[in-house]
Amino acid sequence: MDLRLPRVRGLLRGPRRMLAAAAAVVVLAGAGTWTAVAGDDPPPVHRADRVVAVGDGVRLDTSYFTAGSGGRRPAVLLAHGFGGSKADLRAQAERLARDGYAVLTWSARGFGRSTGGIGLNAPDGEVADVSRLIDWLATRPEVRLDGAGDPRVGIAGGSYGGAVALLAAGHDDRVDAVAPAVTYWNLADALFPNGVFKKLWAGIFVNLGGGCEKFEPALCRMYQRVAEKGAPDAEAVRLLRERSPQAVGDRIDVPTLLTQGQTDSLFPLGQADAAARAIRANGAPVDVDWVAGGHDGGDLETGRVEARTGAWFDRYLKGDESAGTGPAFRVSRTVGTGSGDGEPRLEGVSADSYPGLGGDPRAIALRGREQTFENPAGAAPPAVSALPGIGGSGGLSQLSSLGVGISLDFPGQYAAFESAPVREDLQITGSPTATVRVQSTTDDAVLFAKVYDVGPGGAQQVLPAQLVTPLRVEDAKAGKDVTVTLPAVDHEVERGHRLRLVLASTDLGYASPAAPATYTVSLRGGLSVPTALGDTGATAGLPAWVWWAPLAGAAVAAALLLTARRRTSAPPPDPALAGVPLQITGLTKRYAKSADRYAVRDLSFRVEKGQVLGLLGPNGAGKTTTLRMLMGLISPDGGDIRVFGHAIAPGAPVLSRVGAFVEGAGFLPHLSGRENLELYWRATGRPAEDAHLDEALEIAGLGDALARAVRTYSQGMRQRLAIAQAMLGLPDLLILDEPTNGLDPPQIREMREVMIRYAAAGRTVIVSSHLLSEVEQSCTHLVVMDHGRLVQAGPVGEIVGSGDTLLVGTPGRVDAPLAEKVAALPGVASAAATDGGLLVRLDATGTARDLIPELVRLDVPVESVGPHRRLEDAFLTLIGDSA
Repeated sequence: MDLRLPRVRGLLRGPRRMLAAAAAVVVLAGAGTWTAVAGDDPPPVHRADRVVAVGDGVRLDTSYFTAGSGGRRPAVLLAHGFGGSKADLRAQAERLARDGYAVLTWSARGFGRSTGGIGLNAPDGEVADVSRLIDWLATRPEVRLDGAGDPRVGIAGGSYGGAVALLAAGHDDRVDAVAPAVTYWNLADALFPNGVFKKLWAGIFVNLGGGCEKFEPALCRMYQRVAEKGAPDAEAVRLLRERSPQAVGDRIDVPTLLTQGQTDSLFPLGQADAAARAIRANGAPVDVDWVAGGHDGGDLETGRVEARTGAWFDRYLKGDESAGTGPAFRVSRTVGTGSGDGEPRLEGVSADSYPGLGGDPRAIALRGREQTFENPAGAAPPAVSALPGIGGSGGLSQLSSLGVGISLDFPGQYAAFESAPVREDLQITGSPTATVRVQSTTDDAVLFAKVYDVGPGGAQQVLPAQLVTPLRVEDAKAGKDVTVTLPAVDHEVERGHRLRLVLASTDLGYASPAAPATYTVSLRGGLSVPTALGDTGATAGLPAWVWWAPLAGAAVAAALLLTARRRTSAPPPDPALAGVPLQITGLTKRYAKSADRYAVRDLSFRVEKGQVLGLLGPNGAGKTTTLRMLMGLISPDGGDIRVFGHAIAPGAPVLSRVGAFVEGAGFLPHLSGRENLELYWRATGRPAEDAHLDEALEIAGLGDALARAVRTYSQGMRQRLAIAQAMLGLPDLLILDEPTNGLDPPQIREMREVMIRYAAAGRTVIVSSHLLSEVEQSCTHLVVMDHGRLVQAGPVGEIVGSGDTLLVGTPGRVDAPLAEKVAALPGVASAAATDGGLLVRLDATGTARDLIPELVRLDVPVESVGPHRRLEDAFLTLIGDSA
């Protein structure tokens, strides 16, 4: 989970700015020492680390990145998310530096190595810190200035870091452009929506911050007070609103790229909508981008978003009019429908203007009589929508986007109103609205509104993005008409499906009144559904009566019985395969509701002992689906998986010989790294001496951090701990999905050596990765997939070893004159000296047979001659050929 925070003061204007800049120079001059680190790729990136004193005894840990010597350039501040540190931003900072920016990263107060209490982006704390950093950037000779003490500067950040970017733009008029992502406009509205306490997310916030004592005292007291009462008070709302970008919304007038997540119950799409409307009203350019992921999981499309952010800064910081900043509004959609078992492909749908959340509304008639239901004592059991904190691409929100419903409403605790089947596909883009009448036996009623997409027959219902709208209805005893704005989503309702409006009395993520109450709800109109980016905009057909609550409960119970996993007898082991780590034969997995769309189709390959096998393919190729079936997490529709001769099924005993790291690992944040590993191993029920814990800890390479709580870990540290967890017990077959995510270059090299050593001991490693250069160096064999099918399998040398380039091996490095002579030979297009010999590219007439005698004639000390082609070239060729 990545939330991450910062803050800035906007009082530094006019003459005070110059004084503050001078003071910052003095502070920074004695705050630390510079170091320079050259990057691996040209131009080299130089990084300078120092600790900066910002007043009140607070010290910030910073890193400054530059590349090349191209004179003055714009600057970019990168802010991290809540619970993170500057280390999370190093890769992005290096890329921006190579693109011609001076980049400054820092750990916000209370995170990383920075001191001070967490202030949730307080104007006189974290926000003021950003202005101090801008002061310092103004003193750097390589930073472009718009005036004395005024650097050309942009700010980007995600979640907590995105909020400080907006706040800085409102408090400090030197900020020239911002690119906040998955963040909030009003933190009070995010944590207290419509006056209802979002208790699980609030608790996660405090936990990730290190506990209540890590926050400023006023914030800690506020949280304890609200958590105890189960409802916010006026002081709590005021405290969070003054630390929100909305507080300075009328002063944010710089070009703003707003990226918001569709699967986000913490900061939903409405937060970006409010920001877009306010900033556009100030006359600034604003683009809005809805990505597939969010705080609840899914694909955050990091590469695409960072590329668009770079283009945004090229246009508004460098002044490059040709920079393509993208459409005014873009939505990422999953191509087709799936069960969540495959790797969904995404496509972008765009518009020339941002339509808001109510664009092109269509009326959907609902039917249902007045209904009465209960708020149970203690608000238990609660209904389930999202499960905050359970992210990753397998999160509930991601599953809902693929057509899998996991929400739960308890009979007698909700009212439901339903449409007739829609006659054509209906694309909802925005926030539906509905008006209902609410009456309660208590003064206030707390309800949770949601709209389900219900399949034919009612057997399957999906809650888009797992989102609900909480609302507190005051003075409800006499009855009150309430217009409900439902969560903003981008969701396609297929022809023949119905829409079901549900108002429930409880939800797991929120605080409901503990006192029992009876609610009565009736309709005052139908649904108004926004279809701004819809294809047909079809409205619903004739209305139909809603199912009564007892019947709905019976249907849910029947669905659970019908879809429950049935026990089946596993096929007997195959003695002939007892020594084979993995053999897959004819493996097939279809997408749900489809007879002819496959996540994996007729896949067959075999893995032997001692191999490091790379599983390659573009997004959507079926790699993760294959790994999930291999781990027994999902069942194939056809084919056979054998591990050491045993057929794979959920809970198969042979899985004890398999260690896996697939799509991230879950850790208890309050426990240390060592305690998490020990607890995980105890849960397996195997003897402690079989864990080989010391070997796993050595692999993790976390040093003293093993004794710290995992909530303090960076992404790279969590990644290394997860890999160590997969290696506990030294399994015979080790499966790693993107093991190098979040690791820096030395750690990547170490991971490469670990995999090679692990396989050399007679074990087997399967690794799925997009870093083709690492796969080429670490893997002995490859399986290349595309569109669920096998494209090619075999040793790396066979797959890479084709093309028109030859590697001529020599005892030492060939000198330049000799290389020039080789380049002049007939049939040779070019020749270049490289480590270990010569790279010779042949033209259309050249052959290796003709080349070798000529090399001998020139006294080239030839030791070997073989084809040379990068894996990247081979991979792109294979995928291109299979398309």
